[in-house]
Amino acid sequence: MTSLTTDRDDGTSVHRPGPSSRPARIDVVTVLGLLVAVGAALPLAFLLVRAREVGWSRSLEIATSDRALELLVDTTLLAVAVTAACLVIAVPLAWLTVRTDLPGRRAWTVLSALPLAIPTYVGGYTFVSALGPRGLVQGWLEPLGVDRLPEIYGFPGAWMVLTLFSYPYVLLPVRAALRRLDPSLEEASRTLGHGRLSTFVRVVVPQLRPAMTSGALLVALYALSDFGAVALLRFDSFTRVIFVQQRVSFDVSIAAVYGLMLVALTVAVLGLEQWTRGREQYHRLHGGGARLARTVHLGPWRWVAVAACAVLVLVALVLPLGVIVYWLQRGMSAGEPLRLTTDLVWGSVRASALGALGAVVAAWPIATLSVRRPGRLSRLVERLSWSGYALPGVVVALSLVYFGARYLPALYQTMWMLVFAYVVLFLPQAVGAIRSSMLQVTPSLEEASRLLGAGPFETFRRISVPLVRPGLTAGGMLVFLTCMKELPATLLLAPTGYSTLATQVYNATVEAFFARAAAPALALVVLAALPMAVLVLRENERELRPPTAQAEEETAEVGESVVR
Repeated sequence: MTSLTTDRDDGTSVHRPGPSSRPARIDVVTVLGLLVAVGAALPLAFLLVRAREVGWSRSLEIATSDRALELLVDTTLLAVAVTAACLVIAVPLAWLTVRTDLPGRRAWTVLSALPLAIPTYVGGYTFVSALGPRGLVQGWLEPLGVDRLPEIYGFPGAWMVLTLFSYPYVLLPVRAALRRLDPSLEEASRTLGHGRLSTFVRVVVPQLRPAMTSGALLVALYALSDFGAVALLRFDSFTRVIFVQQRVSFDVSIAAVYGLMLVALTVAVLGLEQWTRGREQYHRLHGGGARLARTVHLGPWRWVAVAACAVLVLVALVLPLGVIVYWLQRGMSAGEPLRLTTDLVWGSVRASALGALGAVVAAWPIATLSVRRPGRLSRLVERLSWSGYALPGVVVALSLVYFGARYLPALYQTMWMLVFAYVVLFLPQAVGAIRSSMLQVTPSLEEASRLLGAGPFETFRRISVPLVRPGLTAGGMLVFLTCMKELPATLLLAPTGYSTLATQVYNATVEAFFARAAAPALALVVLAALPMAVLVLRENERELRPPTAQAEEETAEVGESVVR
């Protein structure tokens, strides 16, 4: 593997990896990686087969109909609006919590990230029950002569709910990027006469562009694939219409063509992200990492910033939780059973834990090929593993419904099929976490183990796994959190009679039984918030330590592993 690094005038460097000249080595890891990649690409392949059976002329007729074009425009507008709003909220919030003397900024860091633990269908349920035509606020305002609140259903409601519960996808990577920025570049800009605003726009924002782009990509993909919020707020996007076609109209041909149109839209978003990313990588040239950036003193503006953070946390976190608690208390007063059984909680935890375990196991060969054996084959395997993540959950579930009913009836609507869907959908989350940890482990440690006589499995067990354990843990927790919130695949693929907290909340809210949905919704938020809080607190602990201490600690961990 060759690489080329060139220096830039602004102090950063451009690193362009060169092509690998070594032929791909076929061994157990390569075979396992190929099998995982083929499995991840299975839903997309079967969707193409299904559309071919419909007939290309009929498929083209459906895709160019007025209804399909209307869905395409509405879905695109929703994704663009949600992404733009998330960037507007998250970038200033990240700067406030990293670079300024904002009072209580570590508490705001945790509180502002927690809305990510609230599923959008739970958020939609709370906003509909609070701000809907017969909601709580309407009842409070009726004595004052307010007969009707502005309509919450449709585009405005879907845009608001998706924005409030997905902006942390931008906030978290931008905060991480801000912490790693070289402060000498900003100091040089100020020395050359640029003010704070000019330095932020001309120096900081360009360096944050990769983090902003990656966060915006996650938000856009989330908005395209979301089903729960758009279904509860009655906004016709592709996901809602596909679900209705499959479950109500039983029109498989239209659902398959709509699914392919949604896939094409997702691929266009990924292509746009790749185009904006380019091939440049930004990193420091020297030891600037040992210094923290100077804290910006807000002066009297800090209380304005505190008020802005408080409003955001109030709307995105306190209001949903308050509404859930209100309906829980009201239901208990009316004699409504909690409907929160141990079987229901165990059903969610069991399916999510199996999905997380399966994703971590499947991600290991993909990450190993990507880090240890870069080349054309590893790139192909890694990109195929991303195909499921790029597909909306309802499309993956639809494909597996067809595939299971036709070729694997014994596995159709079993726990194995549901876990397979989770692995396909969330495999890249585990790959990314494991790959990041693996990049920090020098290959010489594994080579030394092999030279000392340890076999491949012994090296894997005693060297590789302990050193990559932080990535394994983070990836597993992230997949577990996402599986807990997943809805469309669980609705379509779960075994008959198998309920999870997510399906219980959805089934109760679509029938307007808000009190019945309260207890499962609260349990779901608490269970999903635990891994989220652990991840954020771990980041906070790292932030509290000076960079030099972090580097010494990581070096000590590696040395300790070598000794063992």
